[in-house]
Amino acid sequence: MTEKQPLLVVAGPTASGKTALSVRLAKELDGEVVSADSMQMYRKMDIGTAKPSVEEMGGIPHHLISVLDPGETFSVADYAAMARPLILEIGARGKLPILTGGTGLYLDAIVKHIQFSPMPSDEGLRRELRELARREGAGALFAILRDCDPEIAATLHENNLGRVIRAIEVYRLTGVPISEHNRRSRAVPPPYRVCYLGLTCRDRQNLYRRIDRRVDRMLEAGLVEEARELFRGTVSLTAAQAIGYKELKSCLEGKESLAEAAERIKKESRNYAKRQLTWFRREKSIRWLETDTFPDGDALFREALRIAREELWGEGAKG
Repeated sequence: MTEKQPLLVVAGPTASGKTALSVRLAKELDGEVVSADSMQMYRKMDIGTAKPSVEEMGGIPHHLISVLDPGETFSVADYAAMARPLILEIGARGKLPILTGGTGLYLDAIVKHIQFSPMPSDEGLRRELRELARREGAGALFAILRDCDPEIAATLHENNLGRVIRAIEVYRLTGVPISEHNRRSRAVPPPYRVCYLGLTCRDRQNLYRRIDRRVDRMLEAGLVEEARELFRGTVSLTAAQAIGYKELKSCLEGKESLAEAAERIKKESRNYAKRQLTWFRREKSIRWLETDTFPDGDALFREALRIAREELWGEGAKG
């Protein structure tokens, strides 16, 4: 039997401390970080996506950050095509790949080794559905999705128009719900031996306070100017939906004040964290670490390290 590739995953909602923990684990376990953040892949979107600085990276190689122009479209299948060979290449060099991020769809694609087969598309149908959403609201489109694929609808927010439209499109063109396509795509066993760590807070309000403080720091660091520069160029539908940028767009257009936009960023970030946690709670293999129950970052790191060594190599087998 072929030996499976060890893979450490550090997941969790926004502002939960994934980067700092991943870097400490990478230093201890001779690892490299592979980002699983759909927005950090875009260039010119540094502050609003909380990309780690050179100092925060601590000399650890970070992959799949700033690899796309904001105008480029990108799918989960594209991500998997980039990440999979990279993970194997890191392992082949004797390093531990550490998959880190909060984009649940990207993490699932790797951890569950989802196979992506080409599915038909119809730009005319997409335009028709976008027009319906514009005319009758996102709720009307979401109602269509609930009728044809209630299973996938339960995993999406109605304002995630790109994925709602794609799910309806797949059903209308193939007659098979995208949820069923997803089941069929999981037939190939993953080639990884995975330790899946999840960061959260026992008291949800502690997480929300971290999110609010992070937004304040982003604005102090120049997020408004970064957003202004971003929207001067071509921005894809995906990049334009990034939290922090879409809220500031109306501010830059003079439709609301900066204070109002800042509050919307905080609210949207908190709501996003809720959706992330809902997604990750479905993954039964995650070993949850409640960061606000540890006395300090050192204690959190020691527990994460203990779990990683136990699950990837057997207790005490590494280092």
